[in-house]
Amino acid sequence: MQSITIRGITIGEGIPKICIPIVGVTKNDILHETEKAMSCHIDLLEWRVDYYENCFDIQKVIEVLADIRKIAKQTPIIFTFRTLKEGGEKQIALEQYSTLIHAVIEQHTTDIVDIELYSGDAVVMPLIEKAKQYTVKTILSSHDFKCTPPENEIVSRLCRMQQLGADITKIAVMPQCKKDVLILLSATEQMQSKYADRPFITMSMGAVGSISRMVGEIFGSAVTFGVVNKSSAPGQIESVKLKQILQMIHDINVM
Repeated sequence: MQSITIRGITIGEGIPKICIPIVGVTKNDILHETEKAMSCHIDLLEWRVDYYENCFDIQKVIEVLADIRKIAKQTPIIFTFRTLKEGGEKQIALEQYSTLIHAVIEQHTTDIVDIELYSGDAVVMPLIEKAKQYTVKTILSSHDFKCTPPENEIVSRLCRMQQLGADITKIAVMPQCKKDVLILLSATEQMQSKYADRPFITMSMGAVGSISRMVGEIFGSAVTFGVVNKSSAPGQIESVKLKQILQMIHDINVM
């Protein structure tokens, strides 16, 4: 599997990288959360712009993103508008979703943009091409907040994302029982051992699935999402504790 290095952070190699979501509603909240996150043990920031009260105002989004960049300095930033149907805060028309991400790519202030797989190829492909032109990395993502699909479906989605040209692929699923967590972990291992040619991210959400956020180095997931401020998904772990757990697993794994 080929790793990716962004601003000195290598994704897809060694200990999974810790990403902290910024979920403030107002500009002041967002910048305060960013400052707090930067004081902790993190590798990546994700701005969940769908939480922002002015998320449909492209100019205001661009201005806030520029301020986040000033605070983040050399920490890589992921720009994400999570749609309502995939667990986000707001509903957005596909054209508006596409226009927003296109505009953000052109600013050179974010390092990675998240694009939802089920936006459809007509949205996904131009965004991936635009990102490549501006040397911005892409995450293609899929989120299922209702259930855990069969193992072969999880692997199939991740492979499809690779085929479409994403730099990083991602899937998050909701377990209904402990066996569902094992399905996600088995799919992750299968992806790593048979199909992955680039970094990918998997997680089983909720308290039952929280173990999946800790064992990425063993099974193959390259990034895990922690909490400094407010969580953006169920089951996220406080960042300092998460770093300690990941280091402990790494130390045991290399013995």
